[in-house]
Amino acid sequence: MKVLINAILVLLTLMLVYFLYQSISEPINFIDQKLYREKFVIDRLKDIRTSQEIYREITGKFAGNFDTLINTLKTKPIPIIKIIGNPDEIKSVKDVKYETVYLSAIDSINKLEINLDSLKFIPFGGGKIFEIQAAEIEYQKTKVNVVEVGARYKDFMGAFGDIRFKKYEKGFSPDNLLKFGDLGAPNITGNWE
Repeated sequence: MKVLINAILVLLTLMLVYFLYQSISEPINFIDQKLYREKFVIDRLKDIRTSQEIYREITGKFAGNFDTLINTLKTKPIPIIKIIGNPDEIKSVKDVKYETVYLSAIDSINKLEINLDSLKFIPFGGGKIFEIQAAEIEYQKTKVNVVEVGARYKDFMGAFGDIRFKKYEKGFSPDNLLKFGDLGAPNITGNWE
């Protein structure tokens, strides 16, 4: 009888040790995974933002979908205005000349090491695509082009993209968007910056 009670106590002790370990390791694993995965998603968002800026140089606006963005960057040139003369040291407007030079957008993209084929896919997302929207709005009585691109935490956090992990970080929600840009203002800053 004494052996049976000792065995039950040992088993209960092991179970308590396991639950204690889980209660300590789960929040640490969550924070580690969140920081690790966010880094990759942020890097991809920075690539998308750079691509959108190049697209805007070509077209004058932002792309509202990835197919248009990628196709334009693969096939169109970037207009660059070359200034001949120094506009700060001129005596006459005729002393300064402007010349438009066209550079291949895909060459610029390749130099920046941006992979257009994987640009739209969320890292750790299992094939899910970033949310992308572009529009023209009136801001301070002026028409401006705006863009917003992002990924929801539930789309890249895997097993940690559940609402139960909110207890480990105030403000965490699987539906929060890690993004850059704003459809209500001309701003392409990321919400991680």
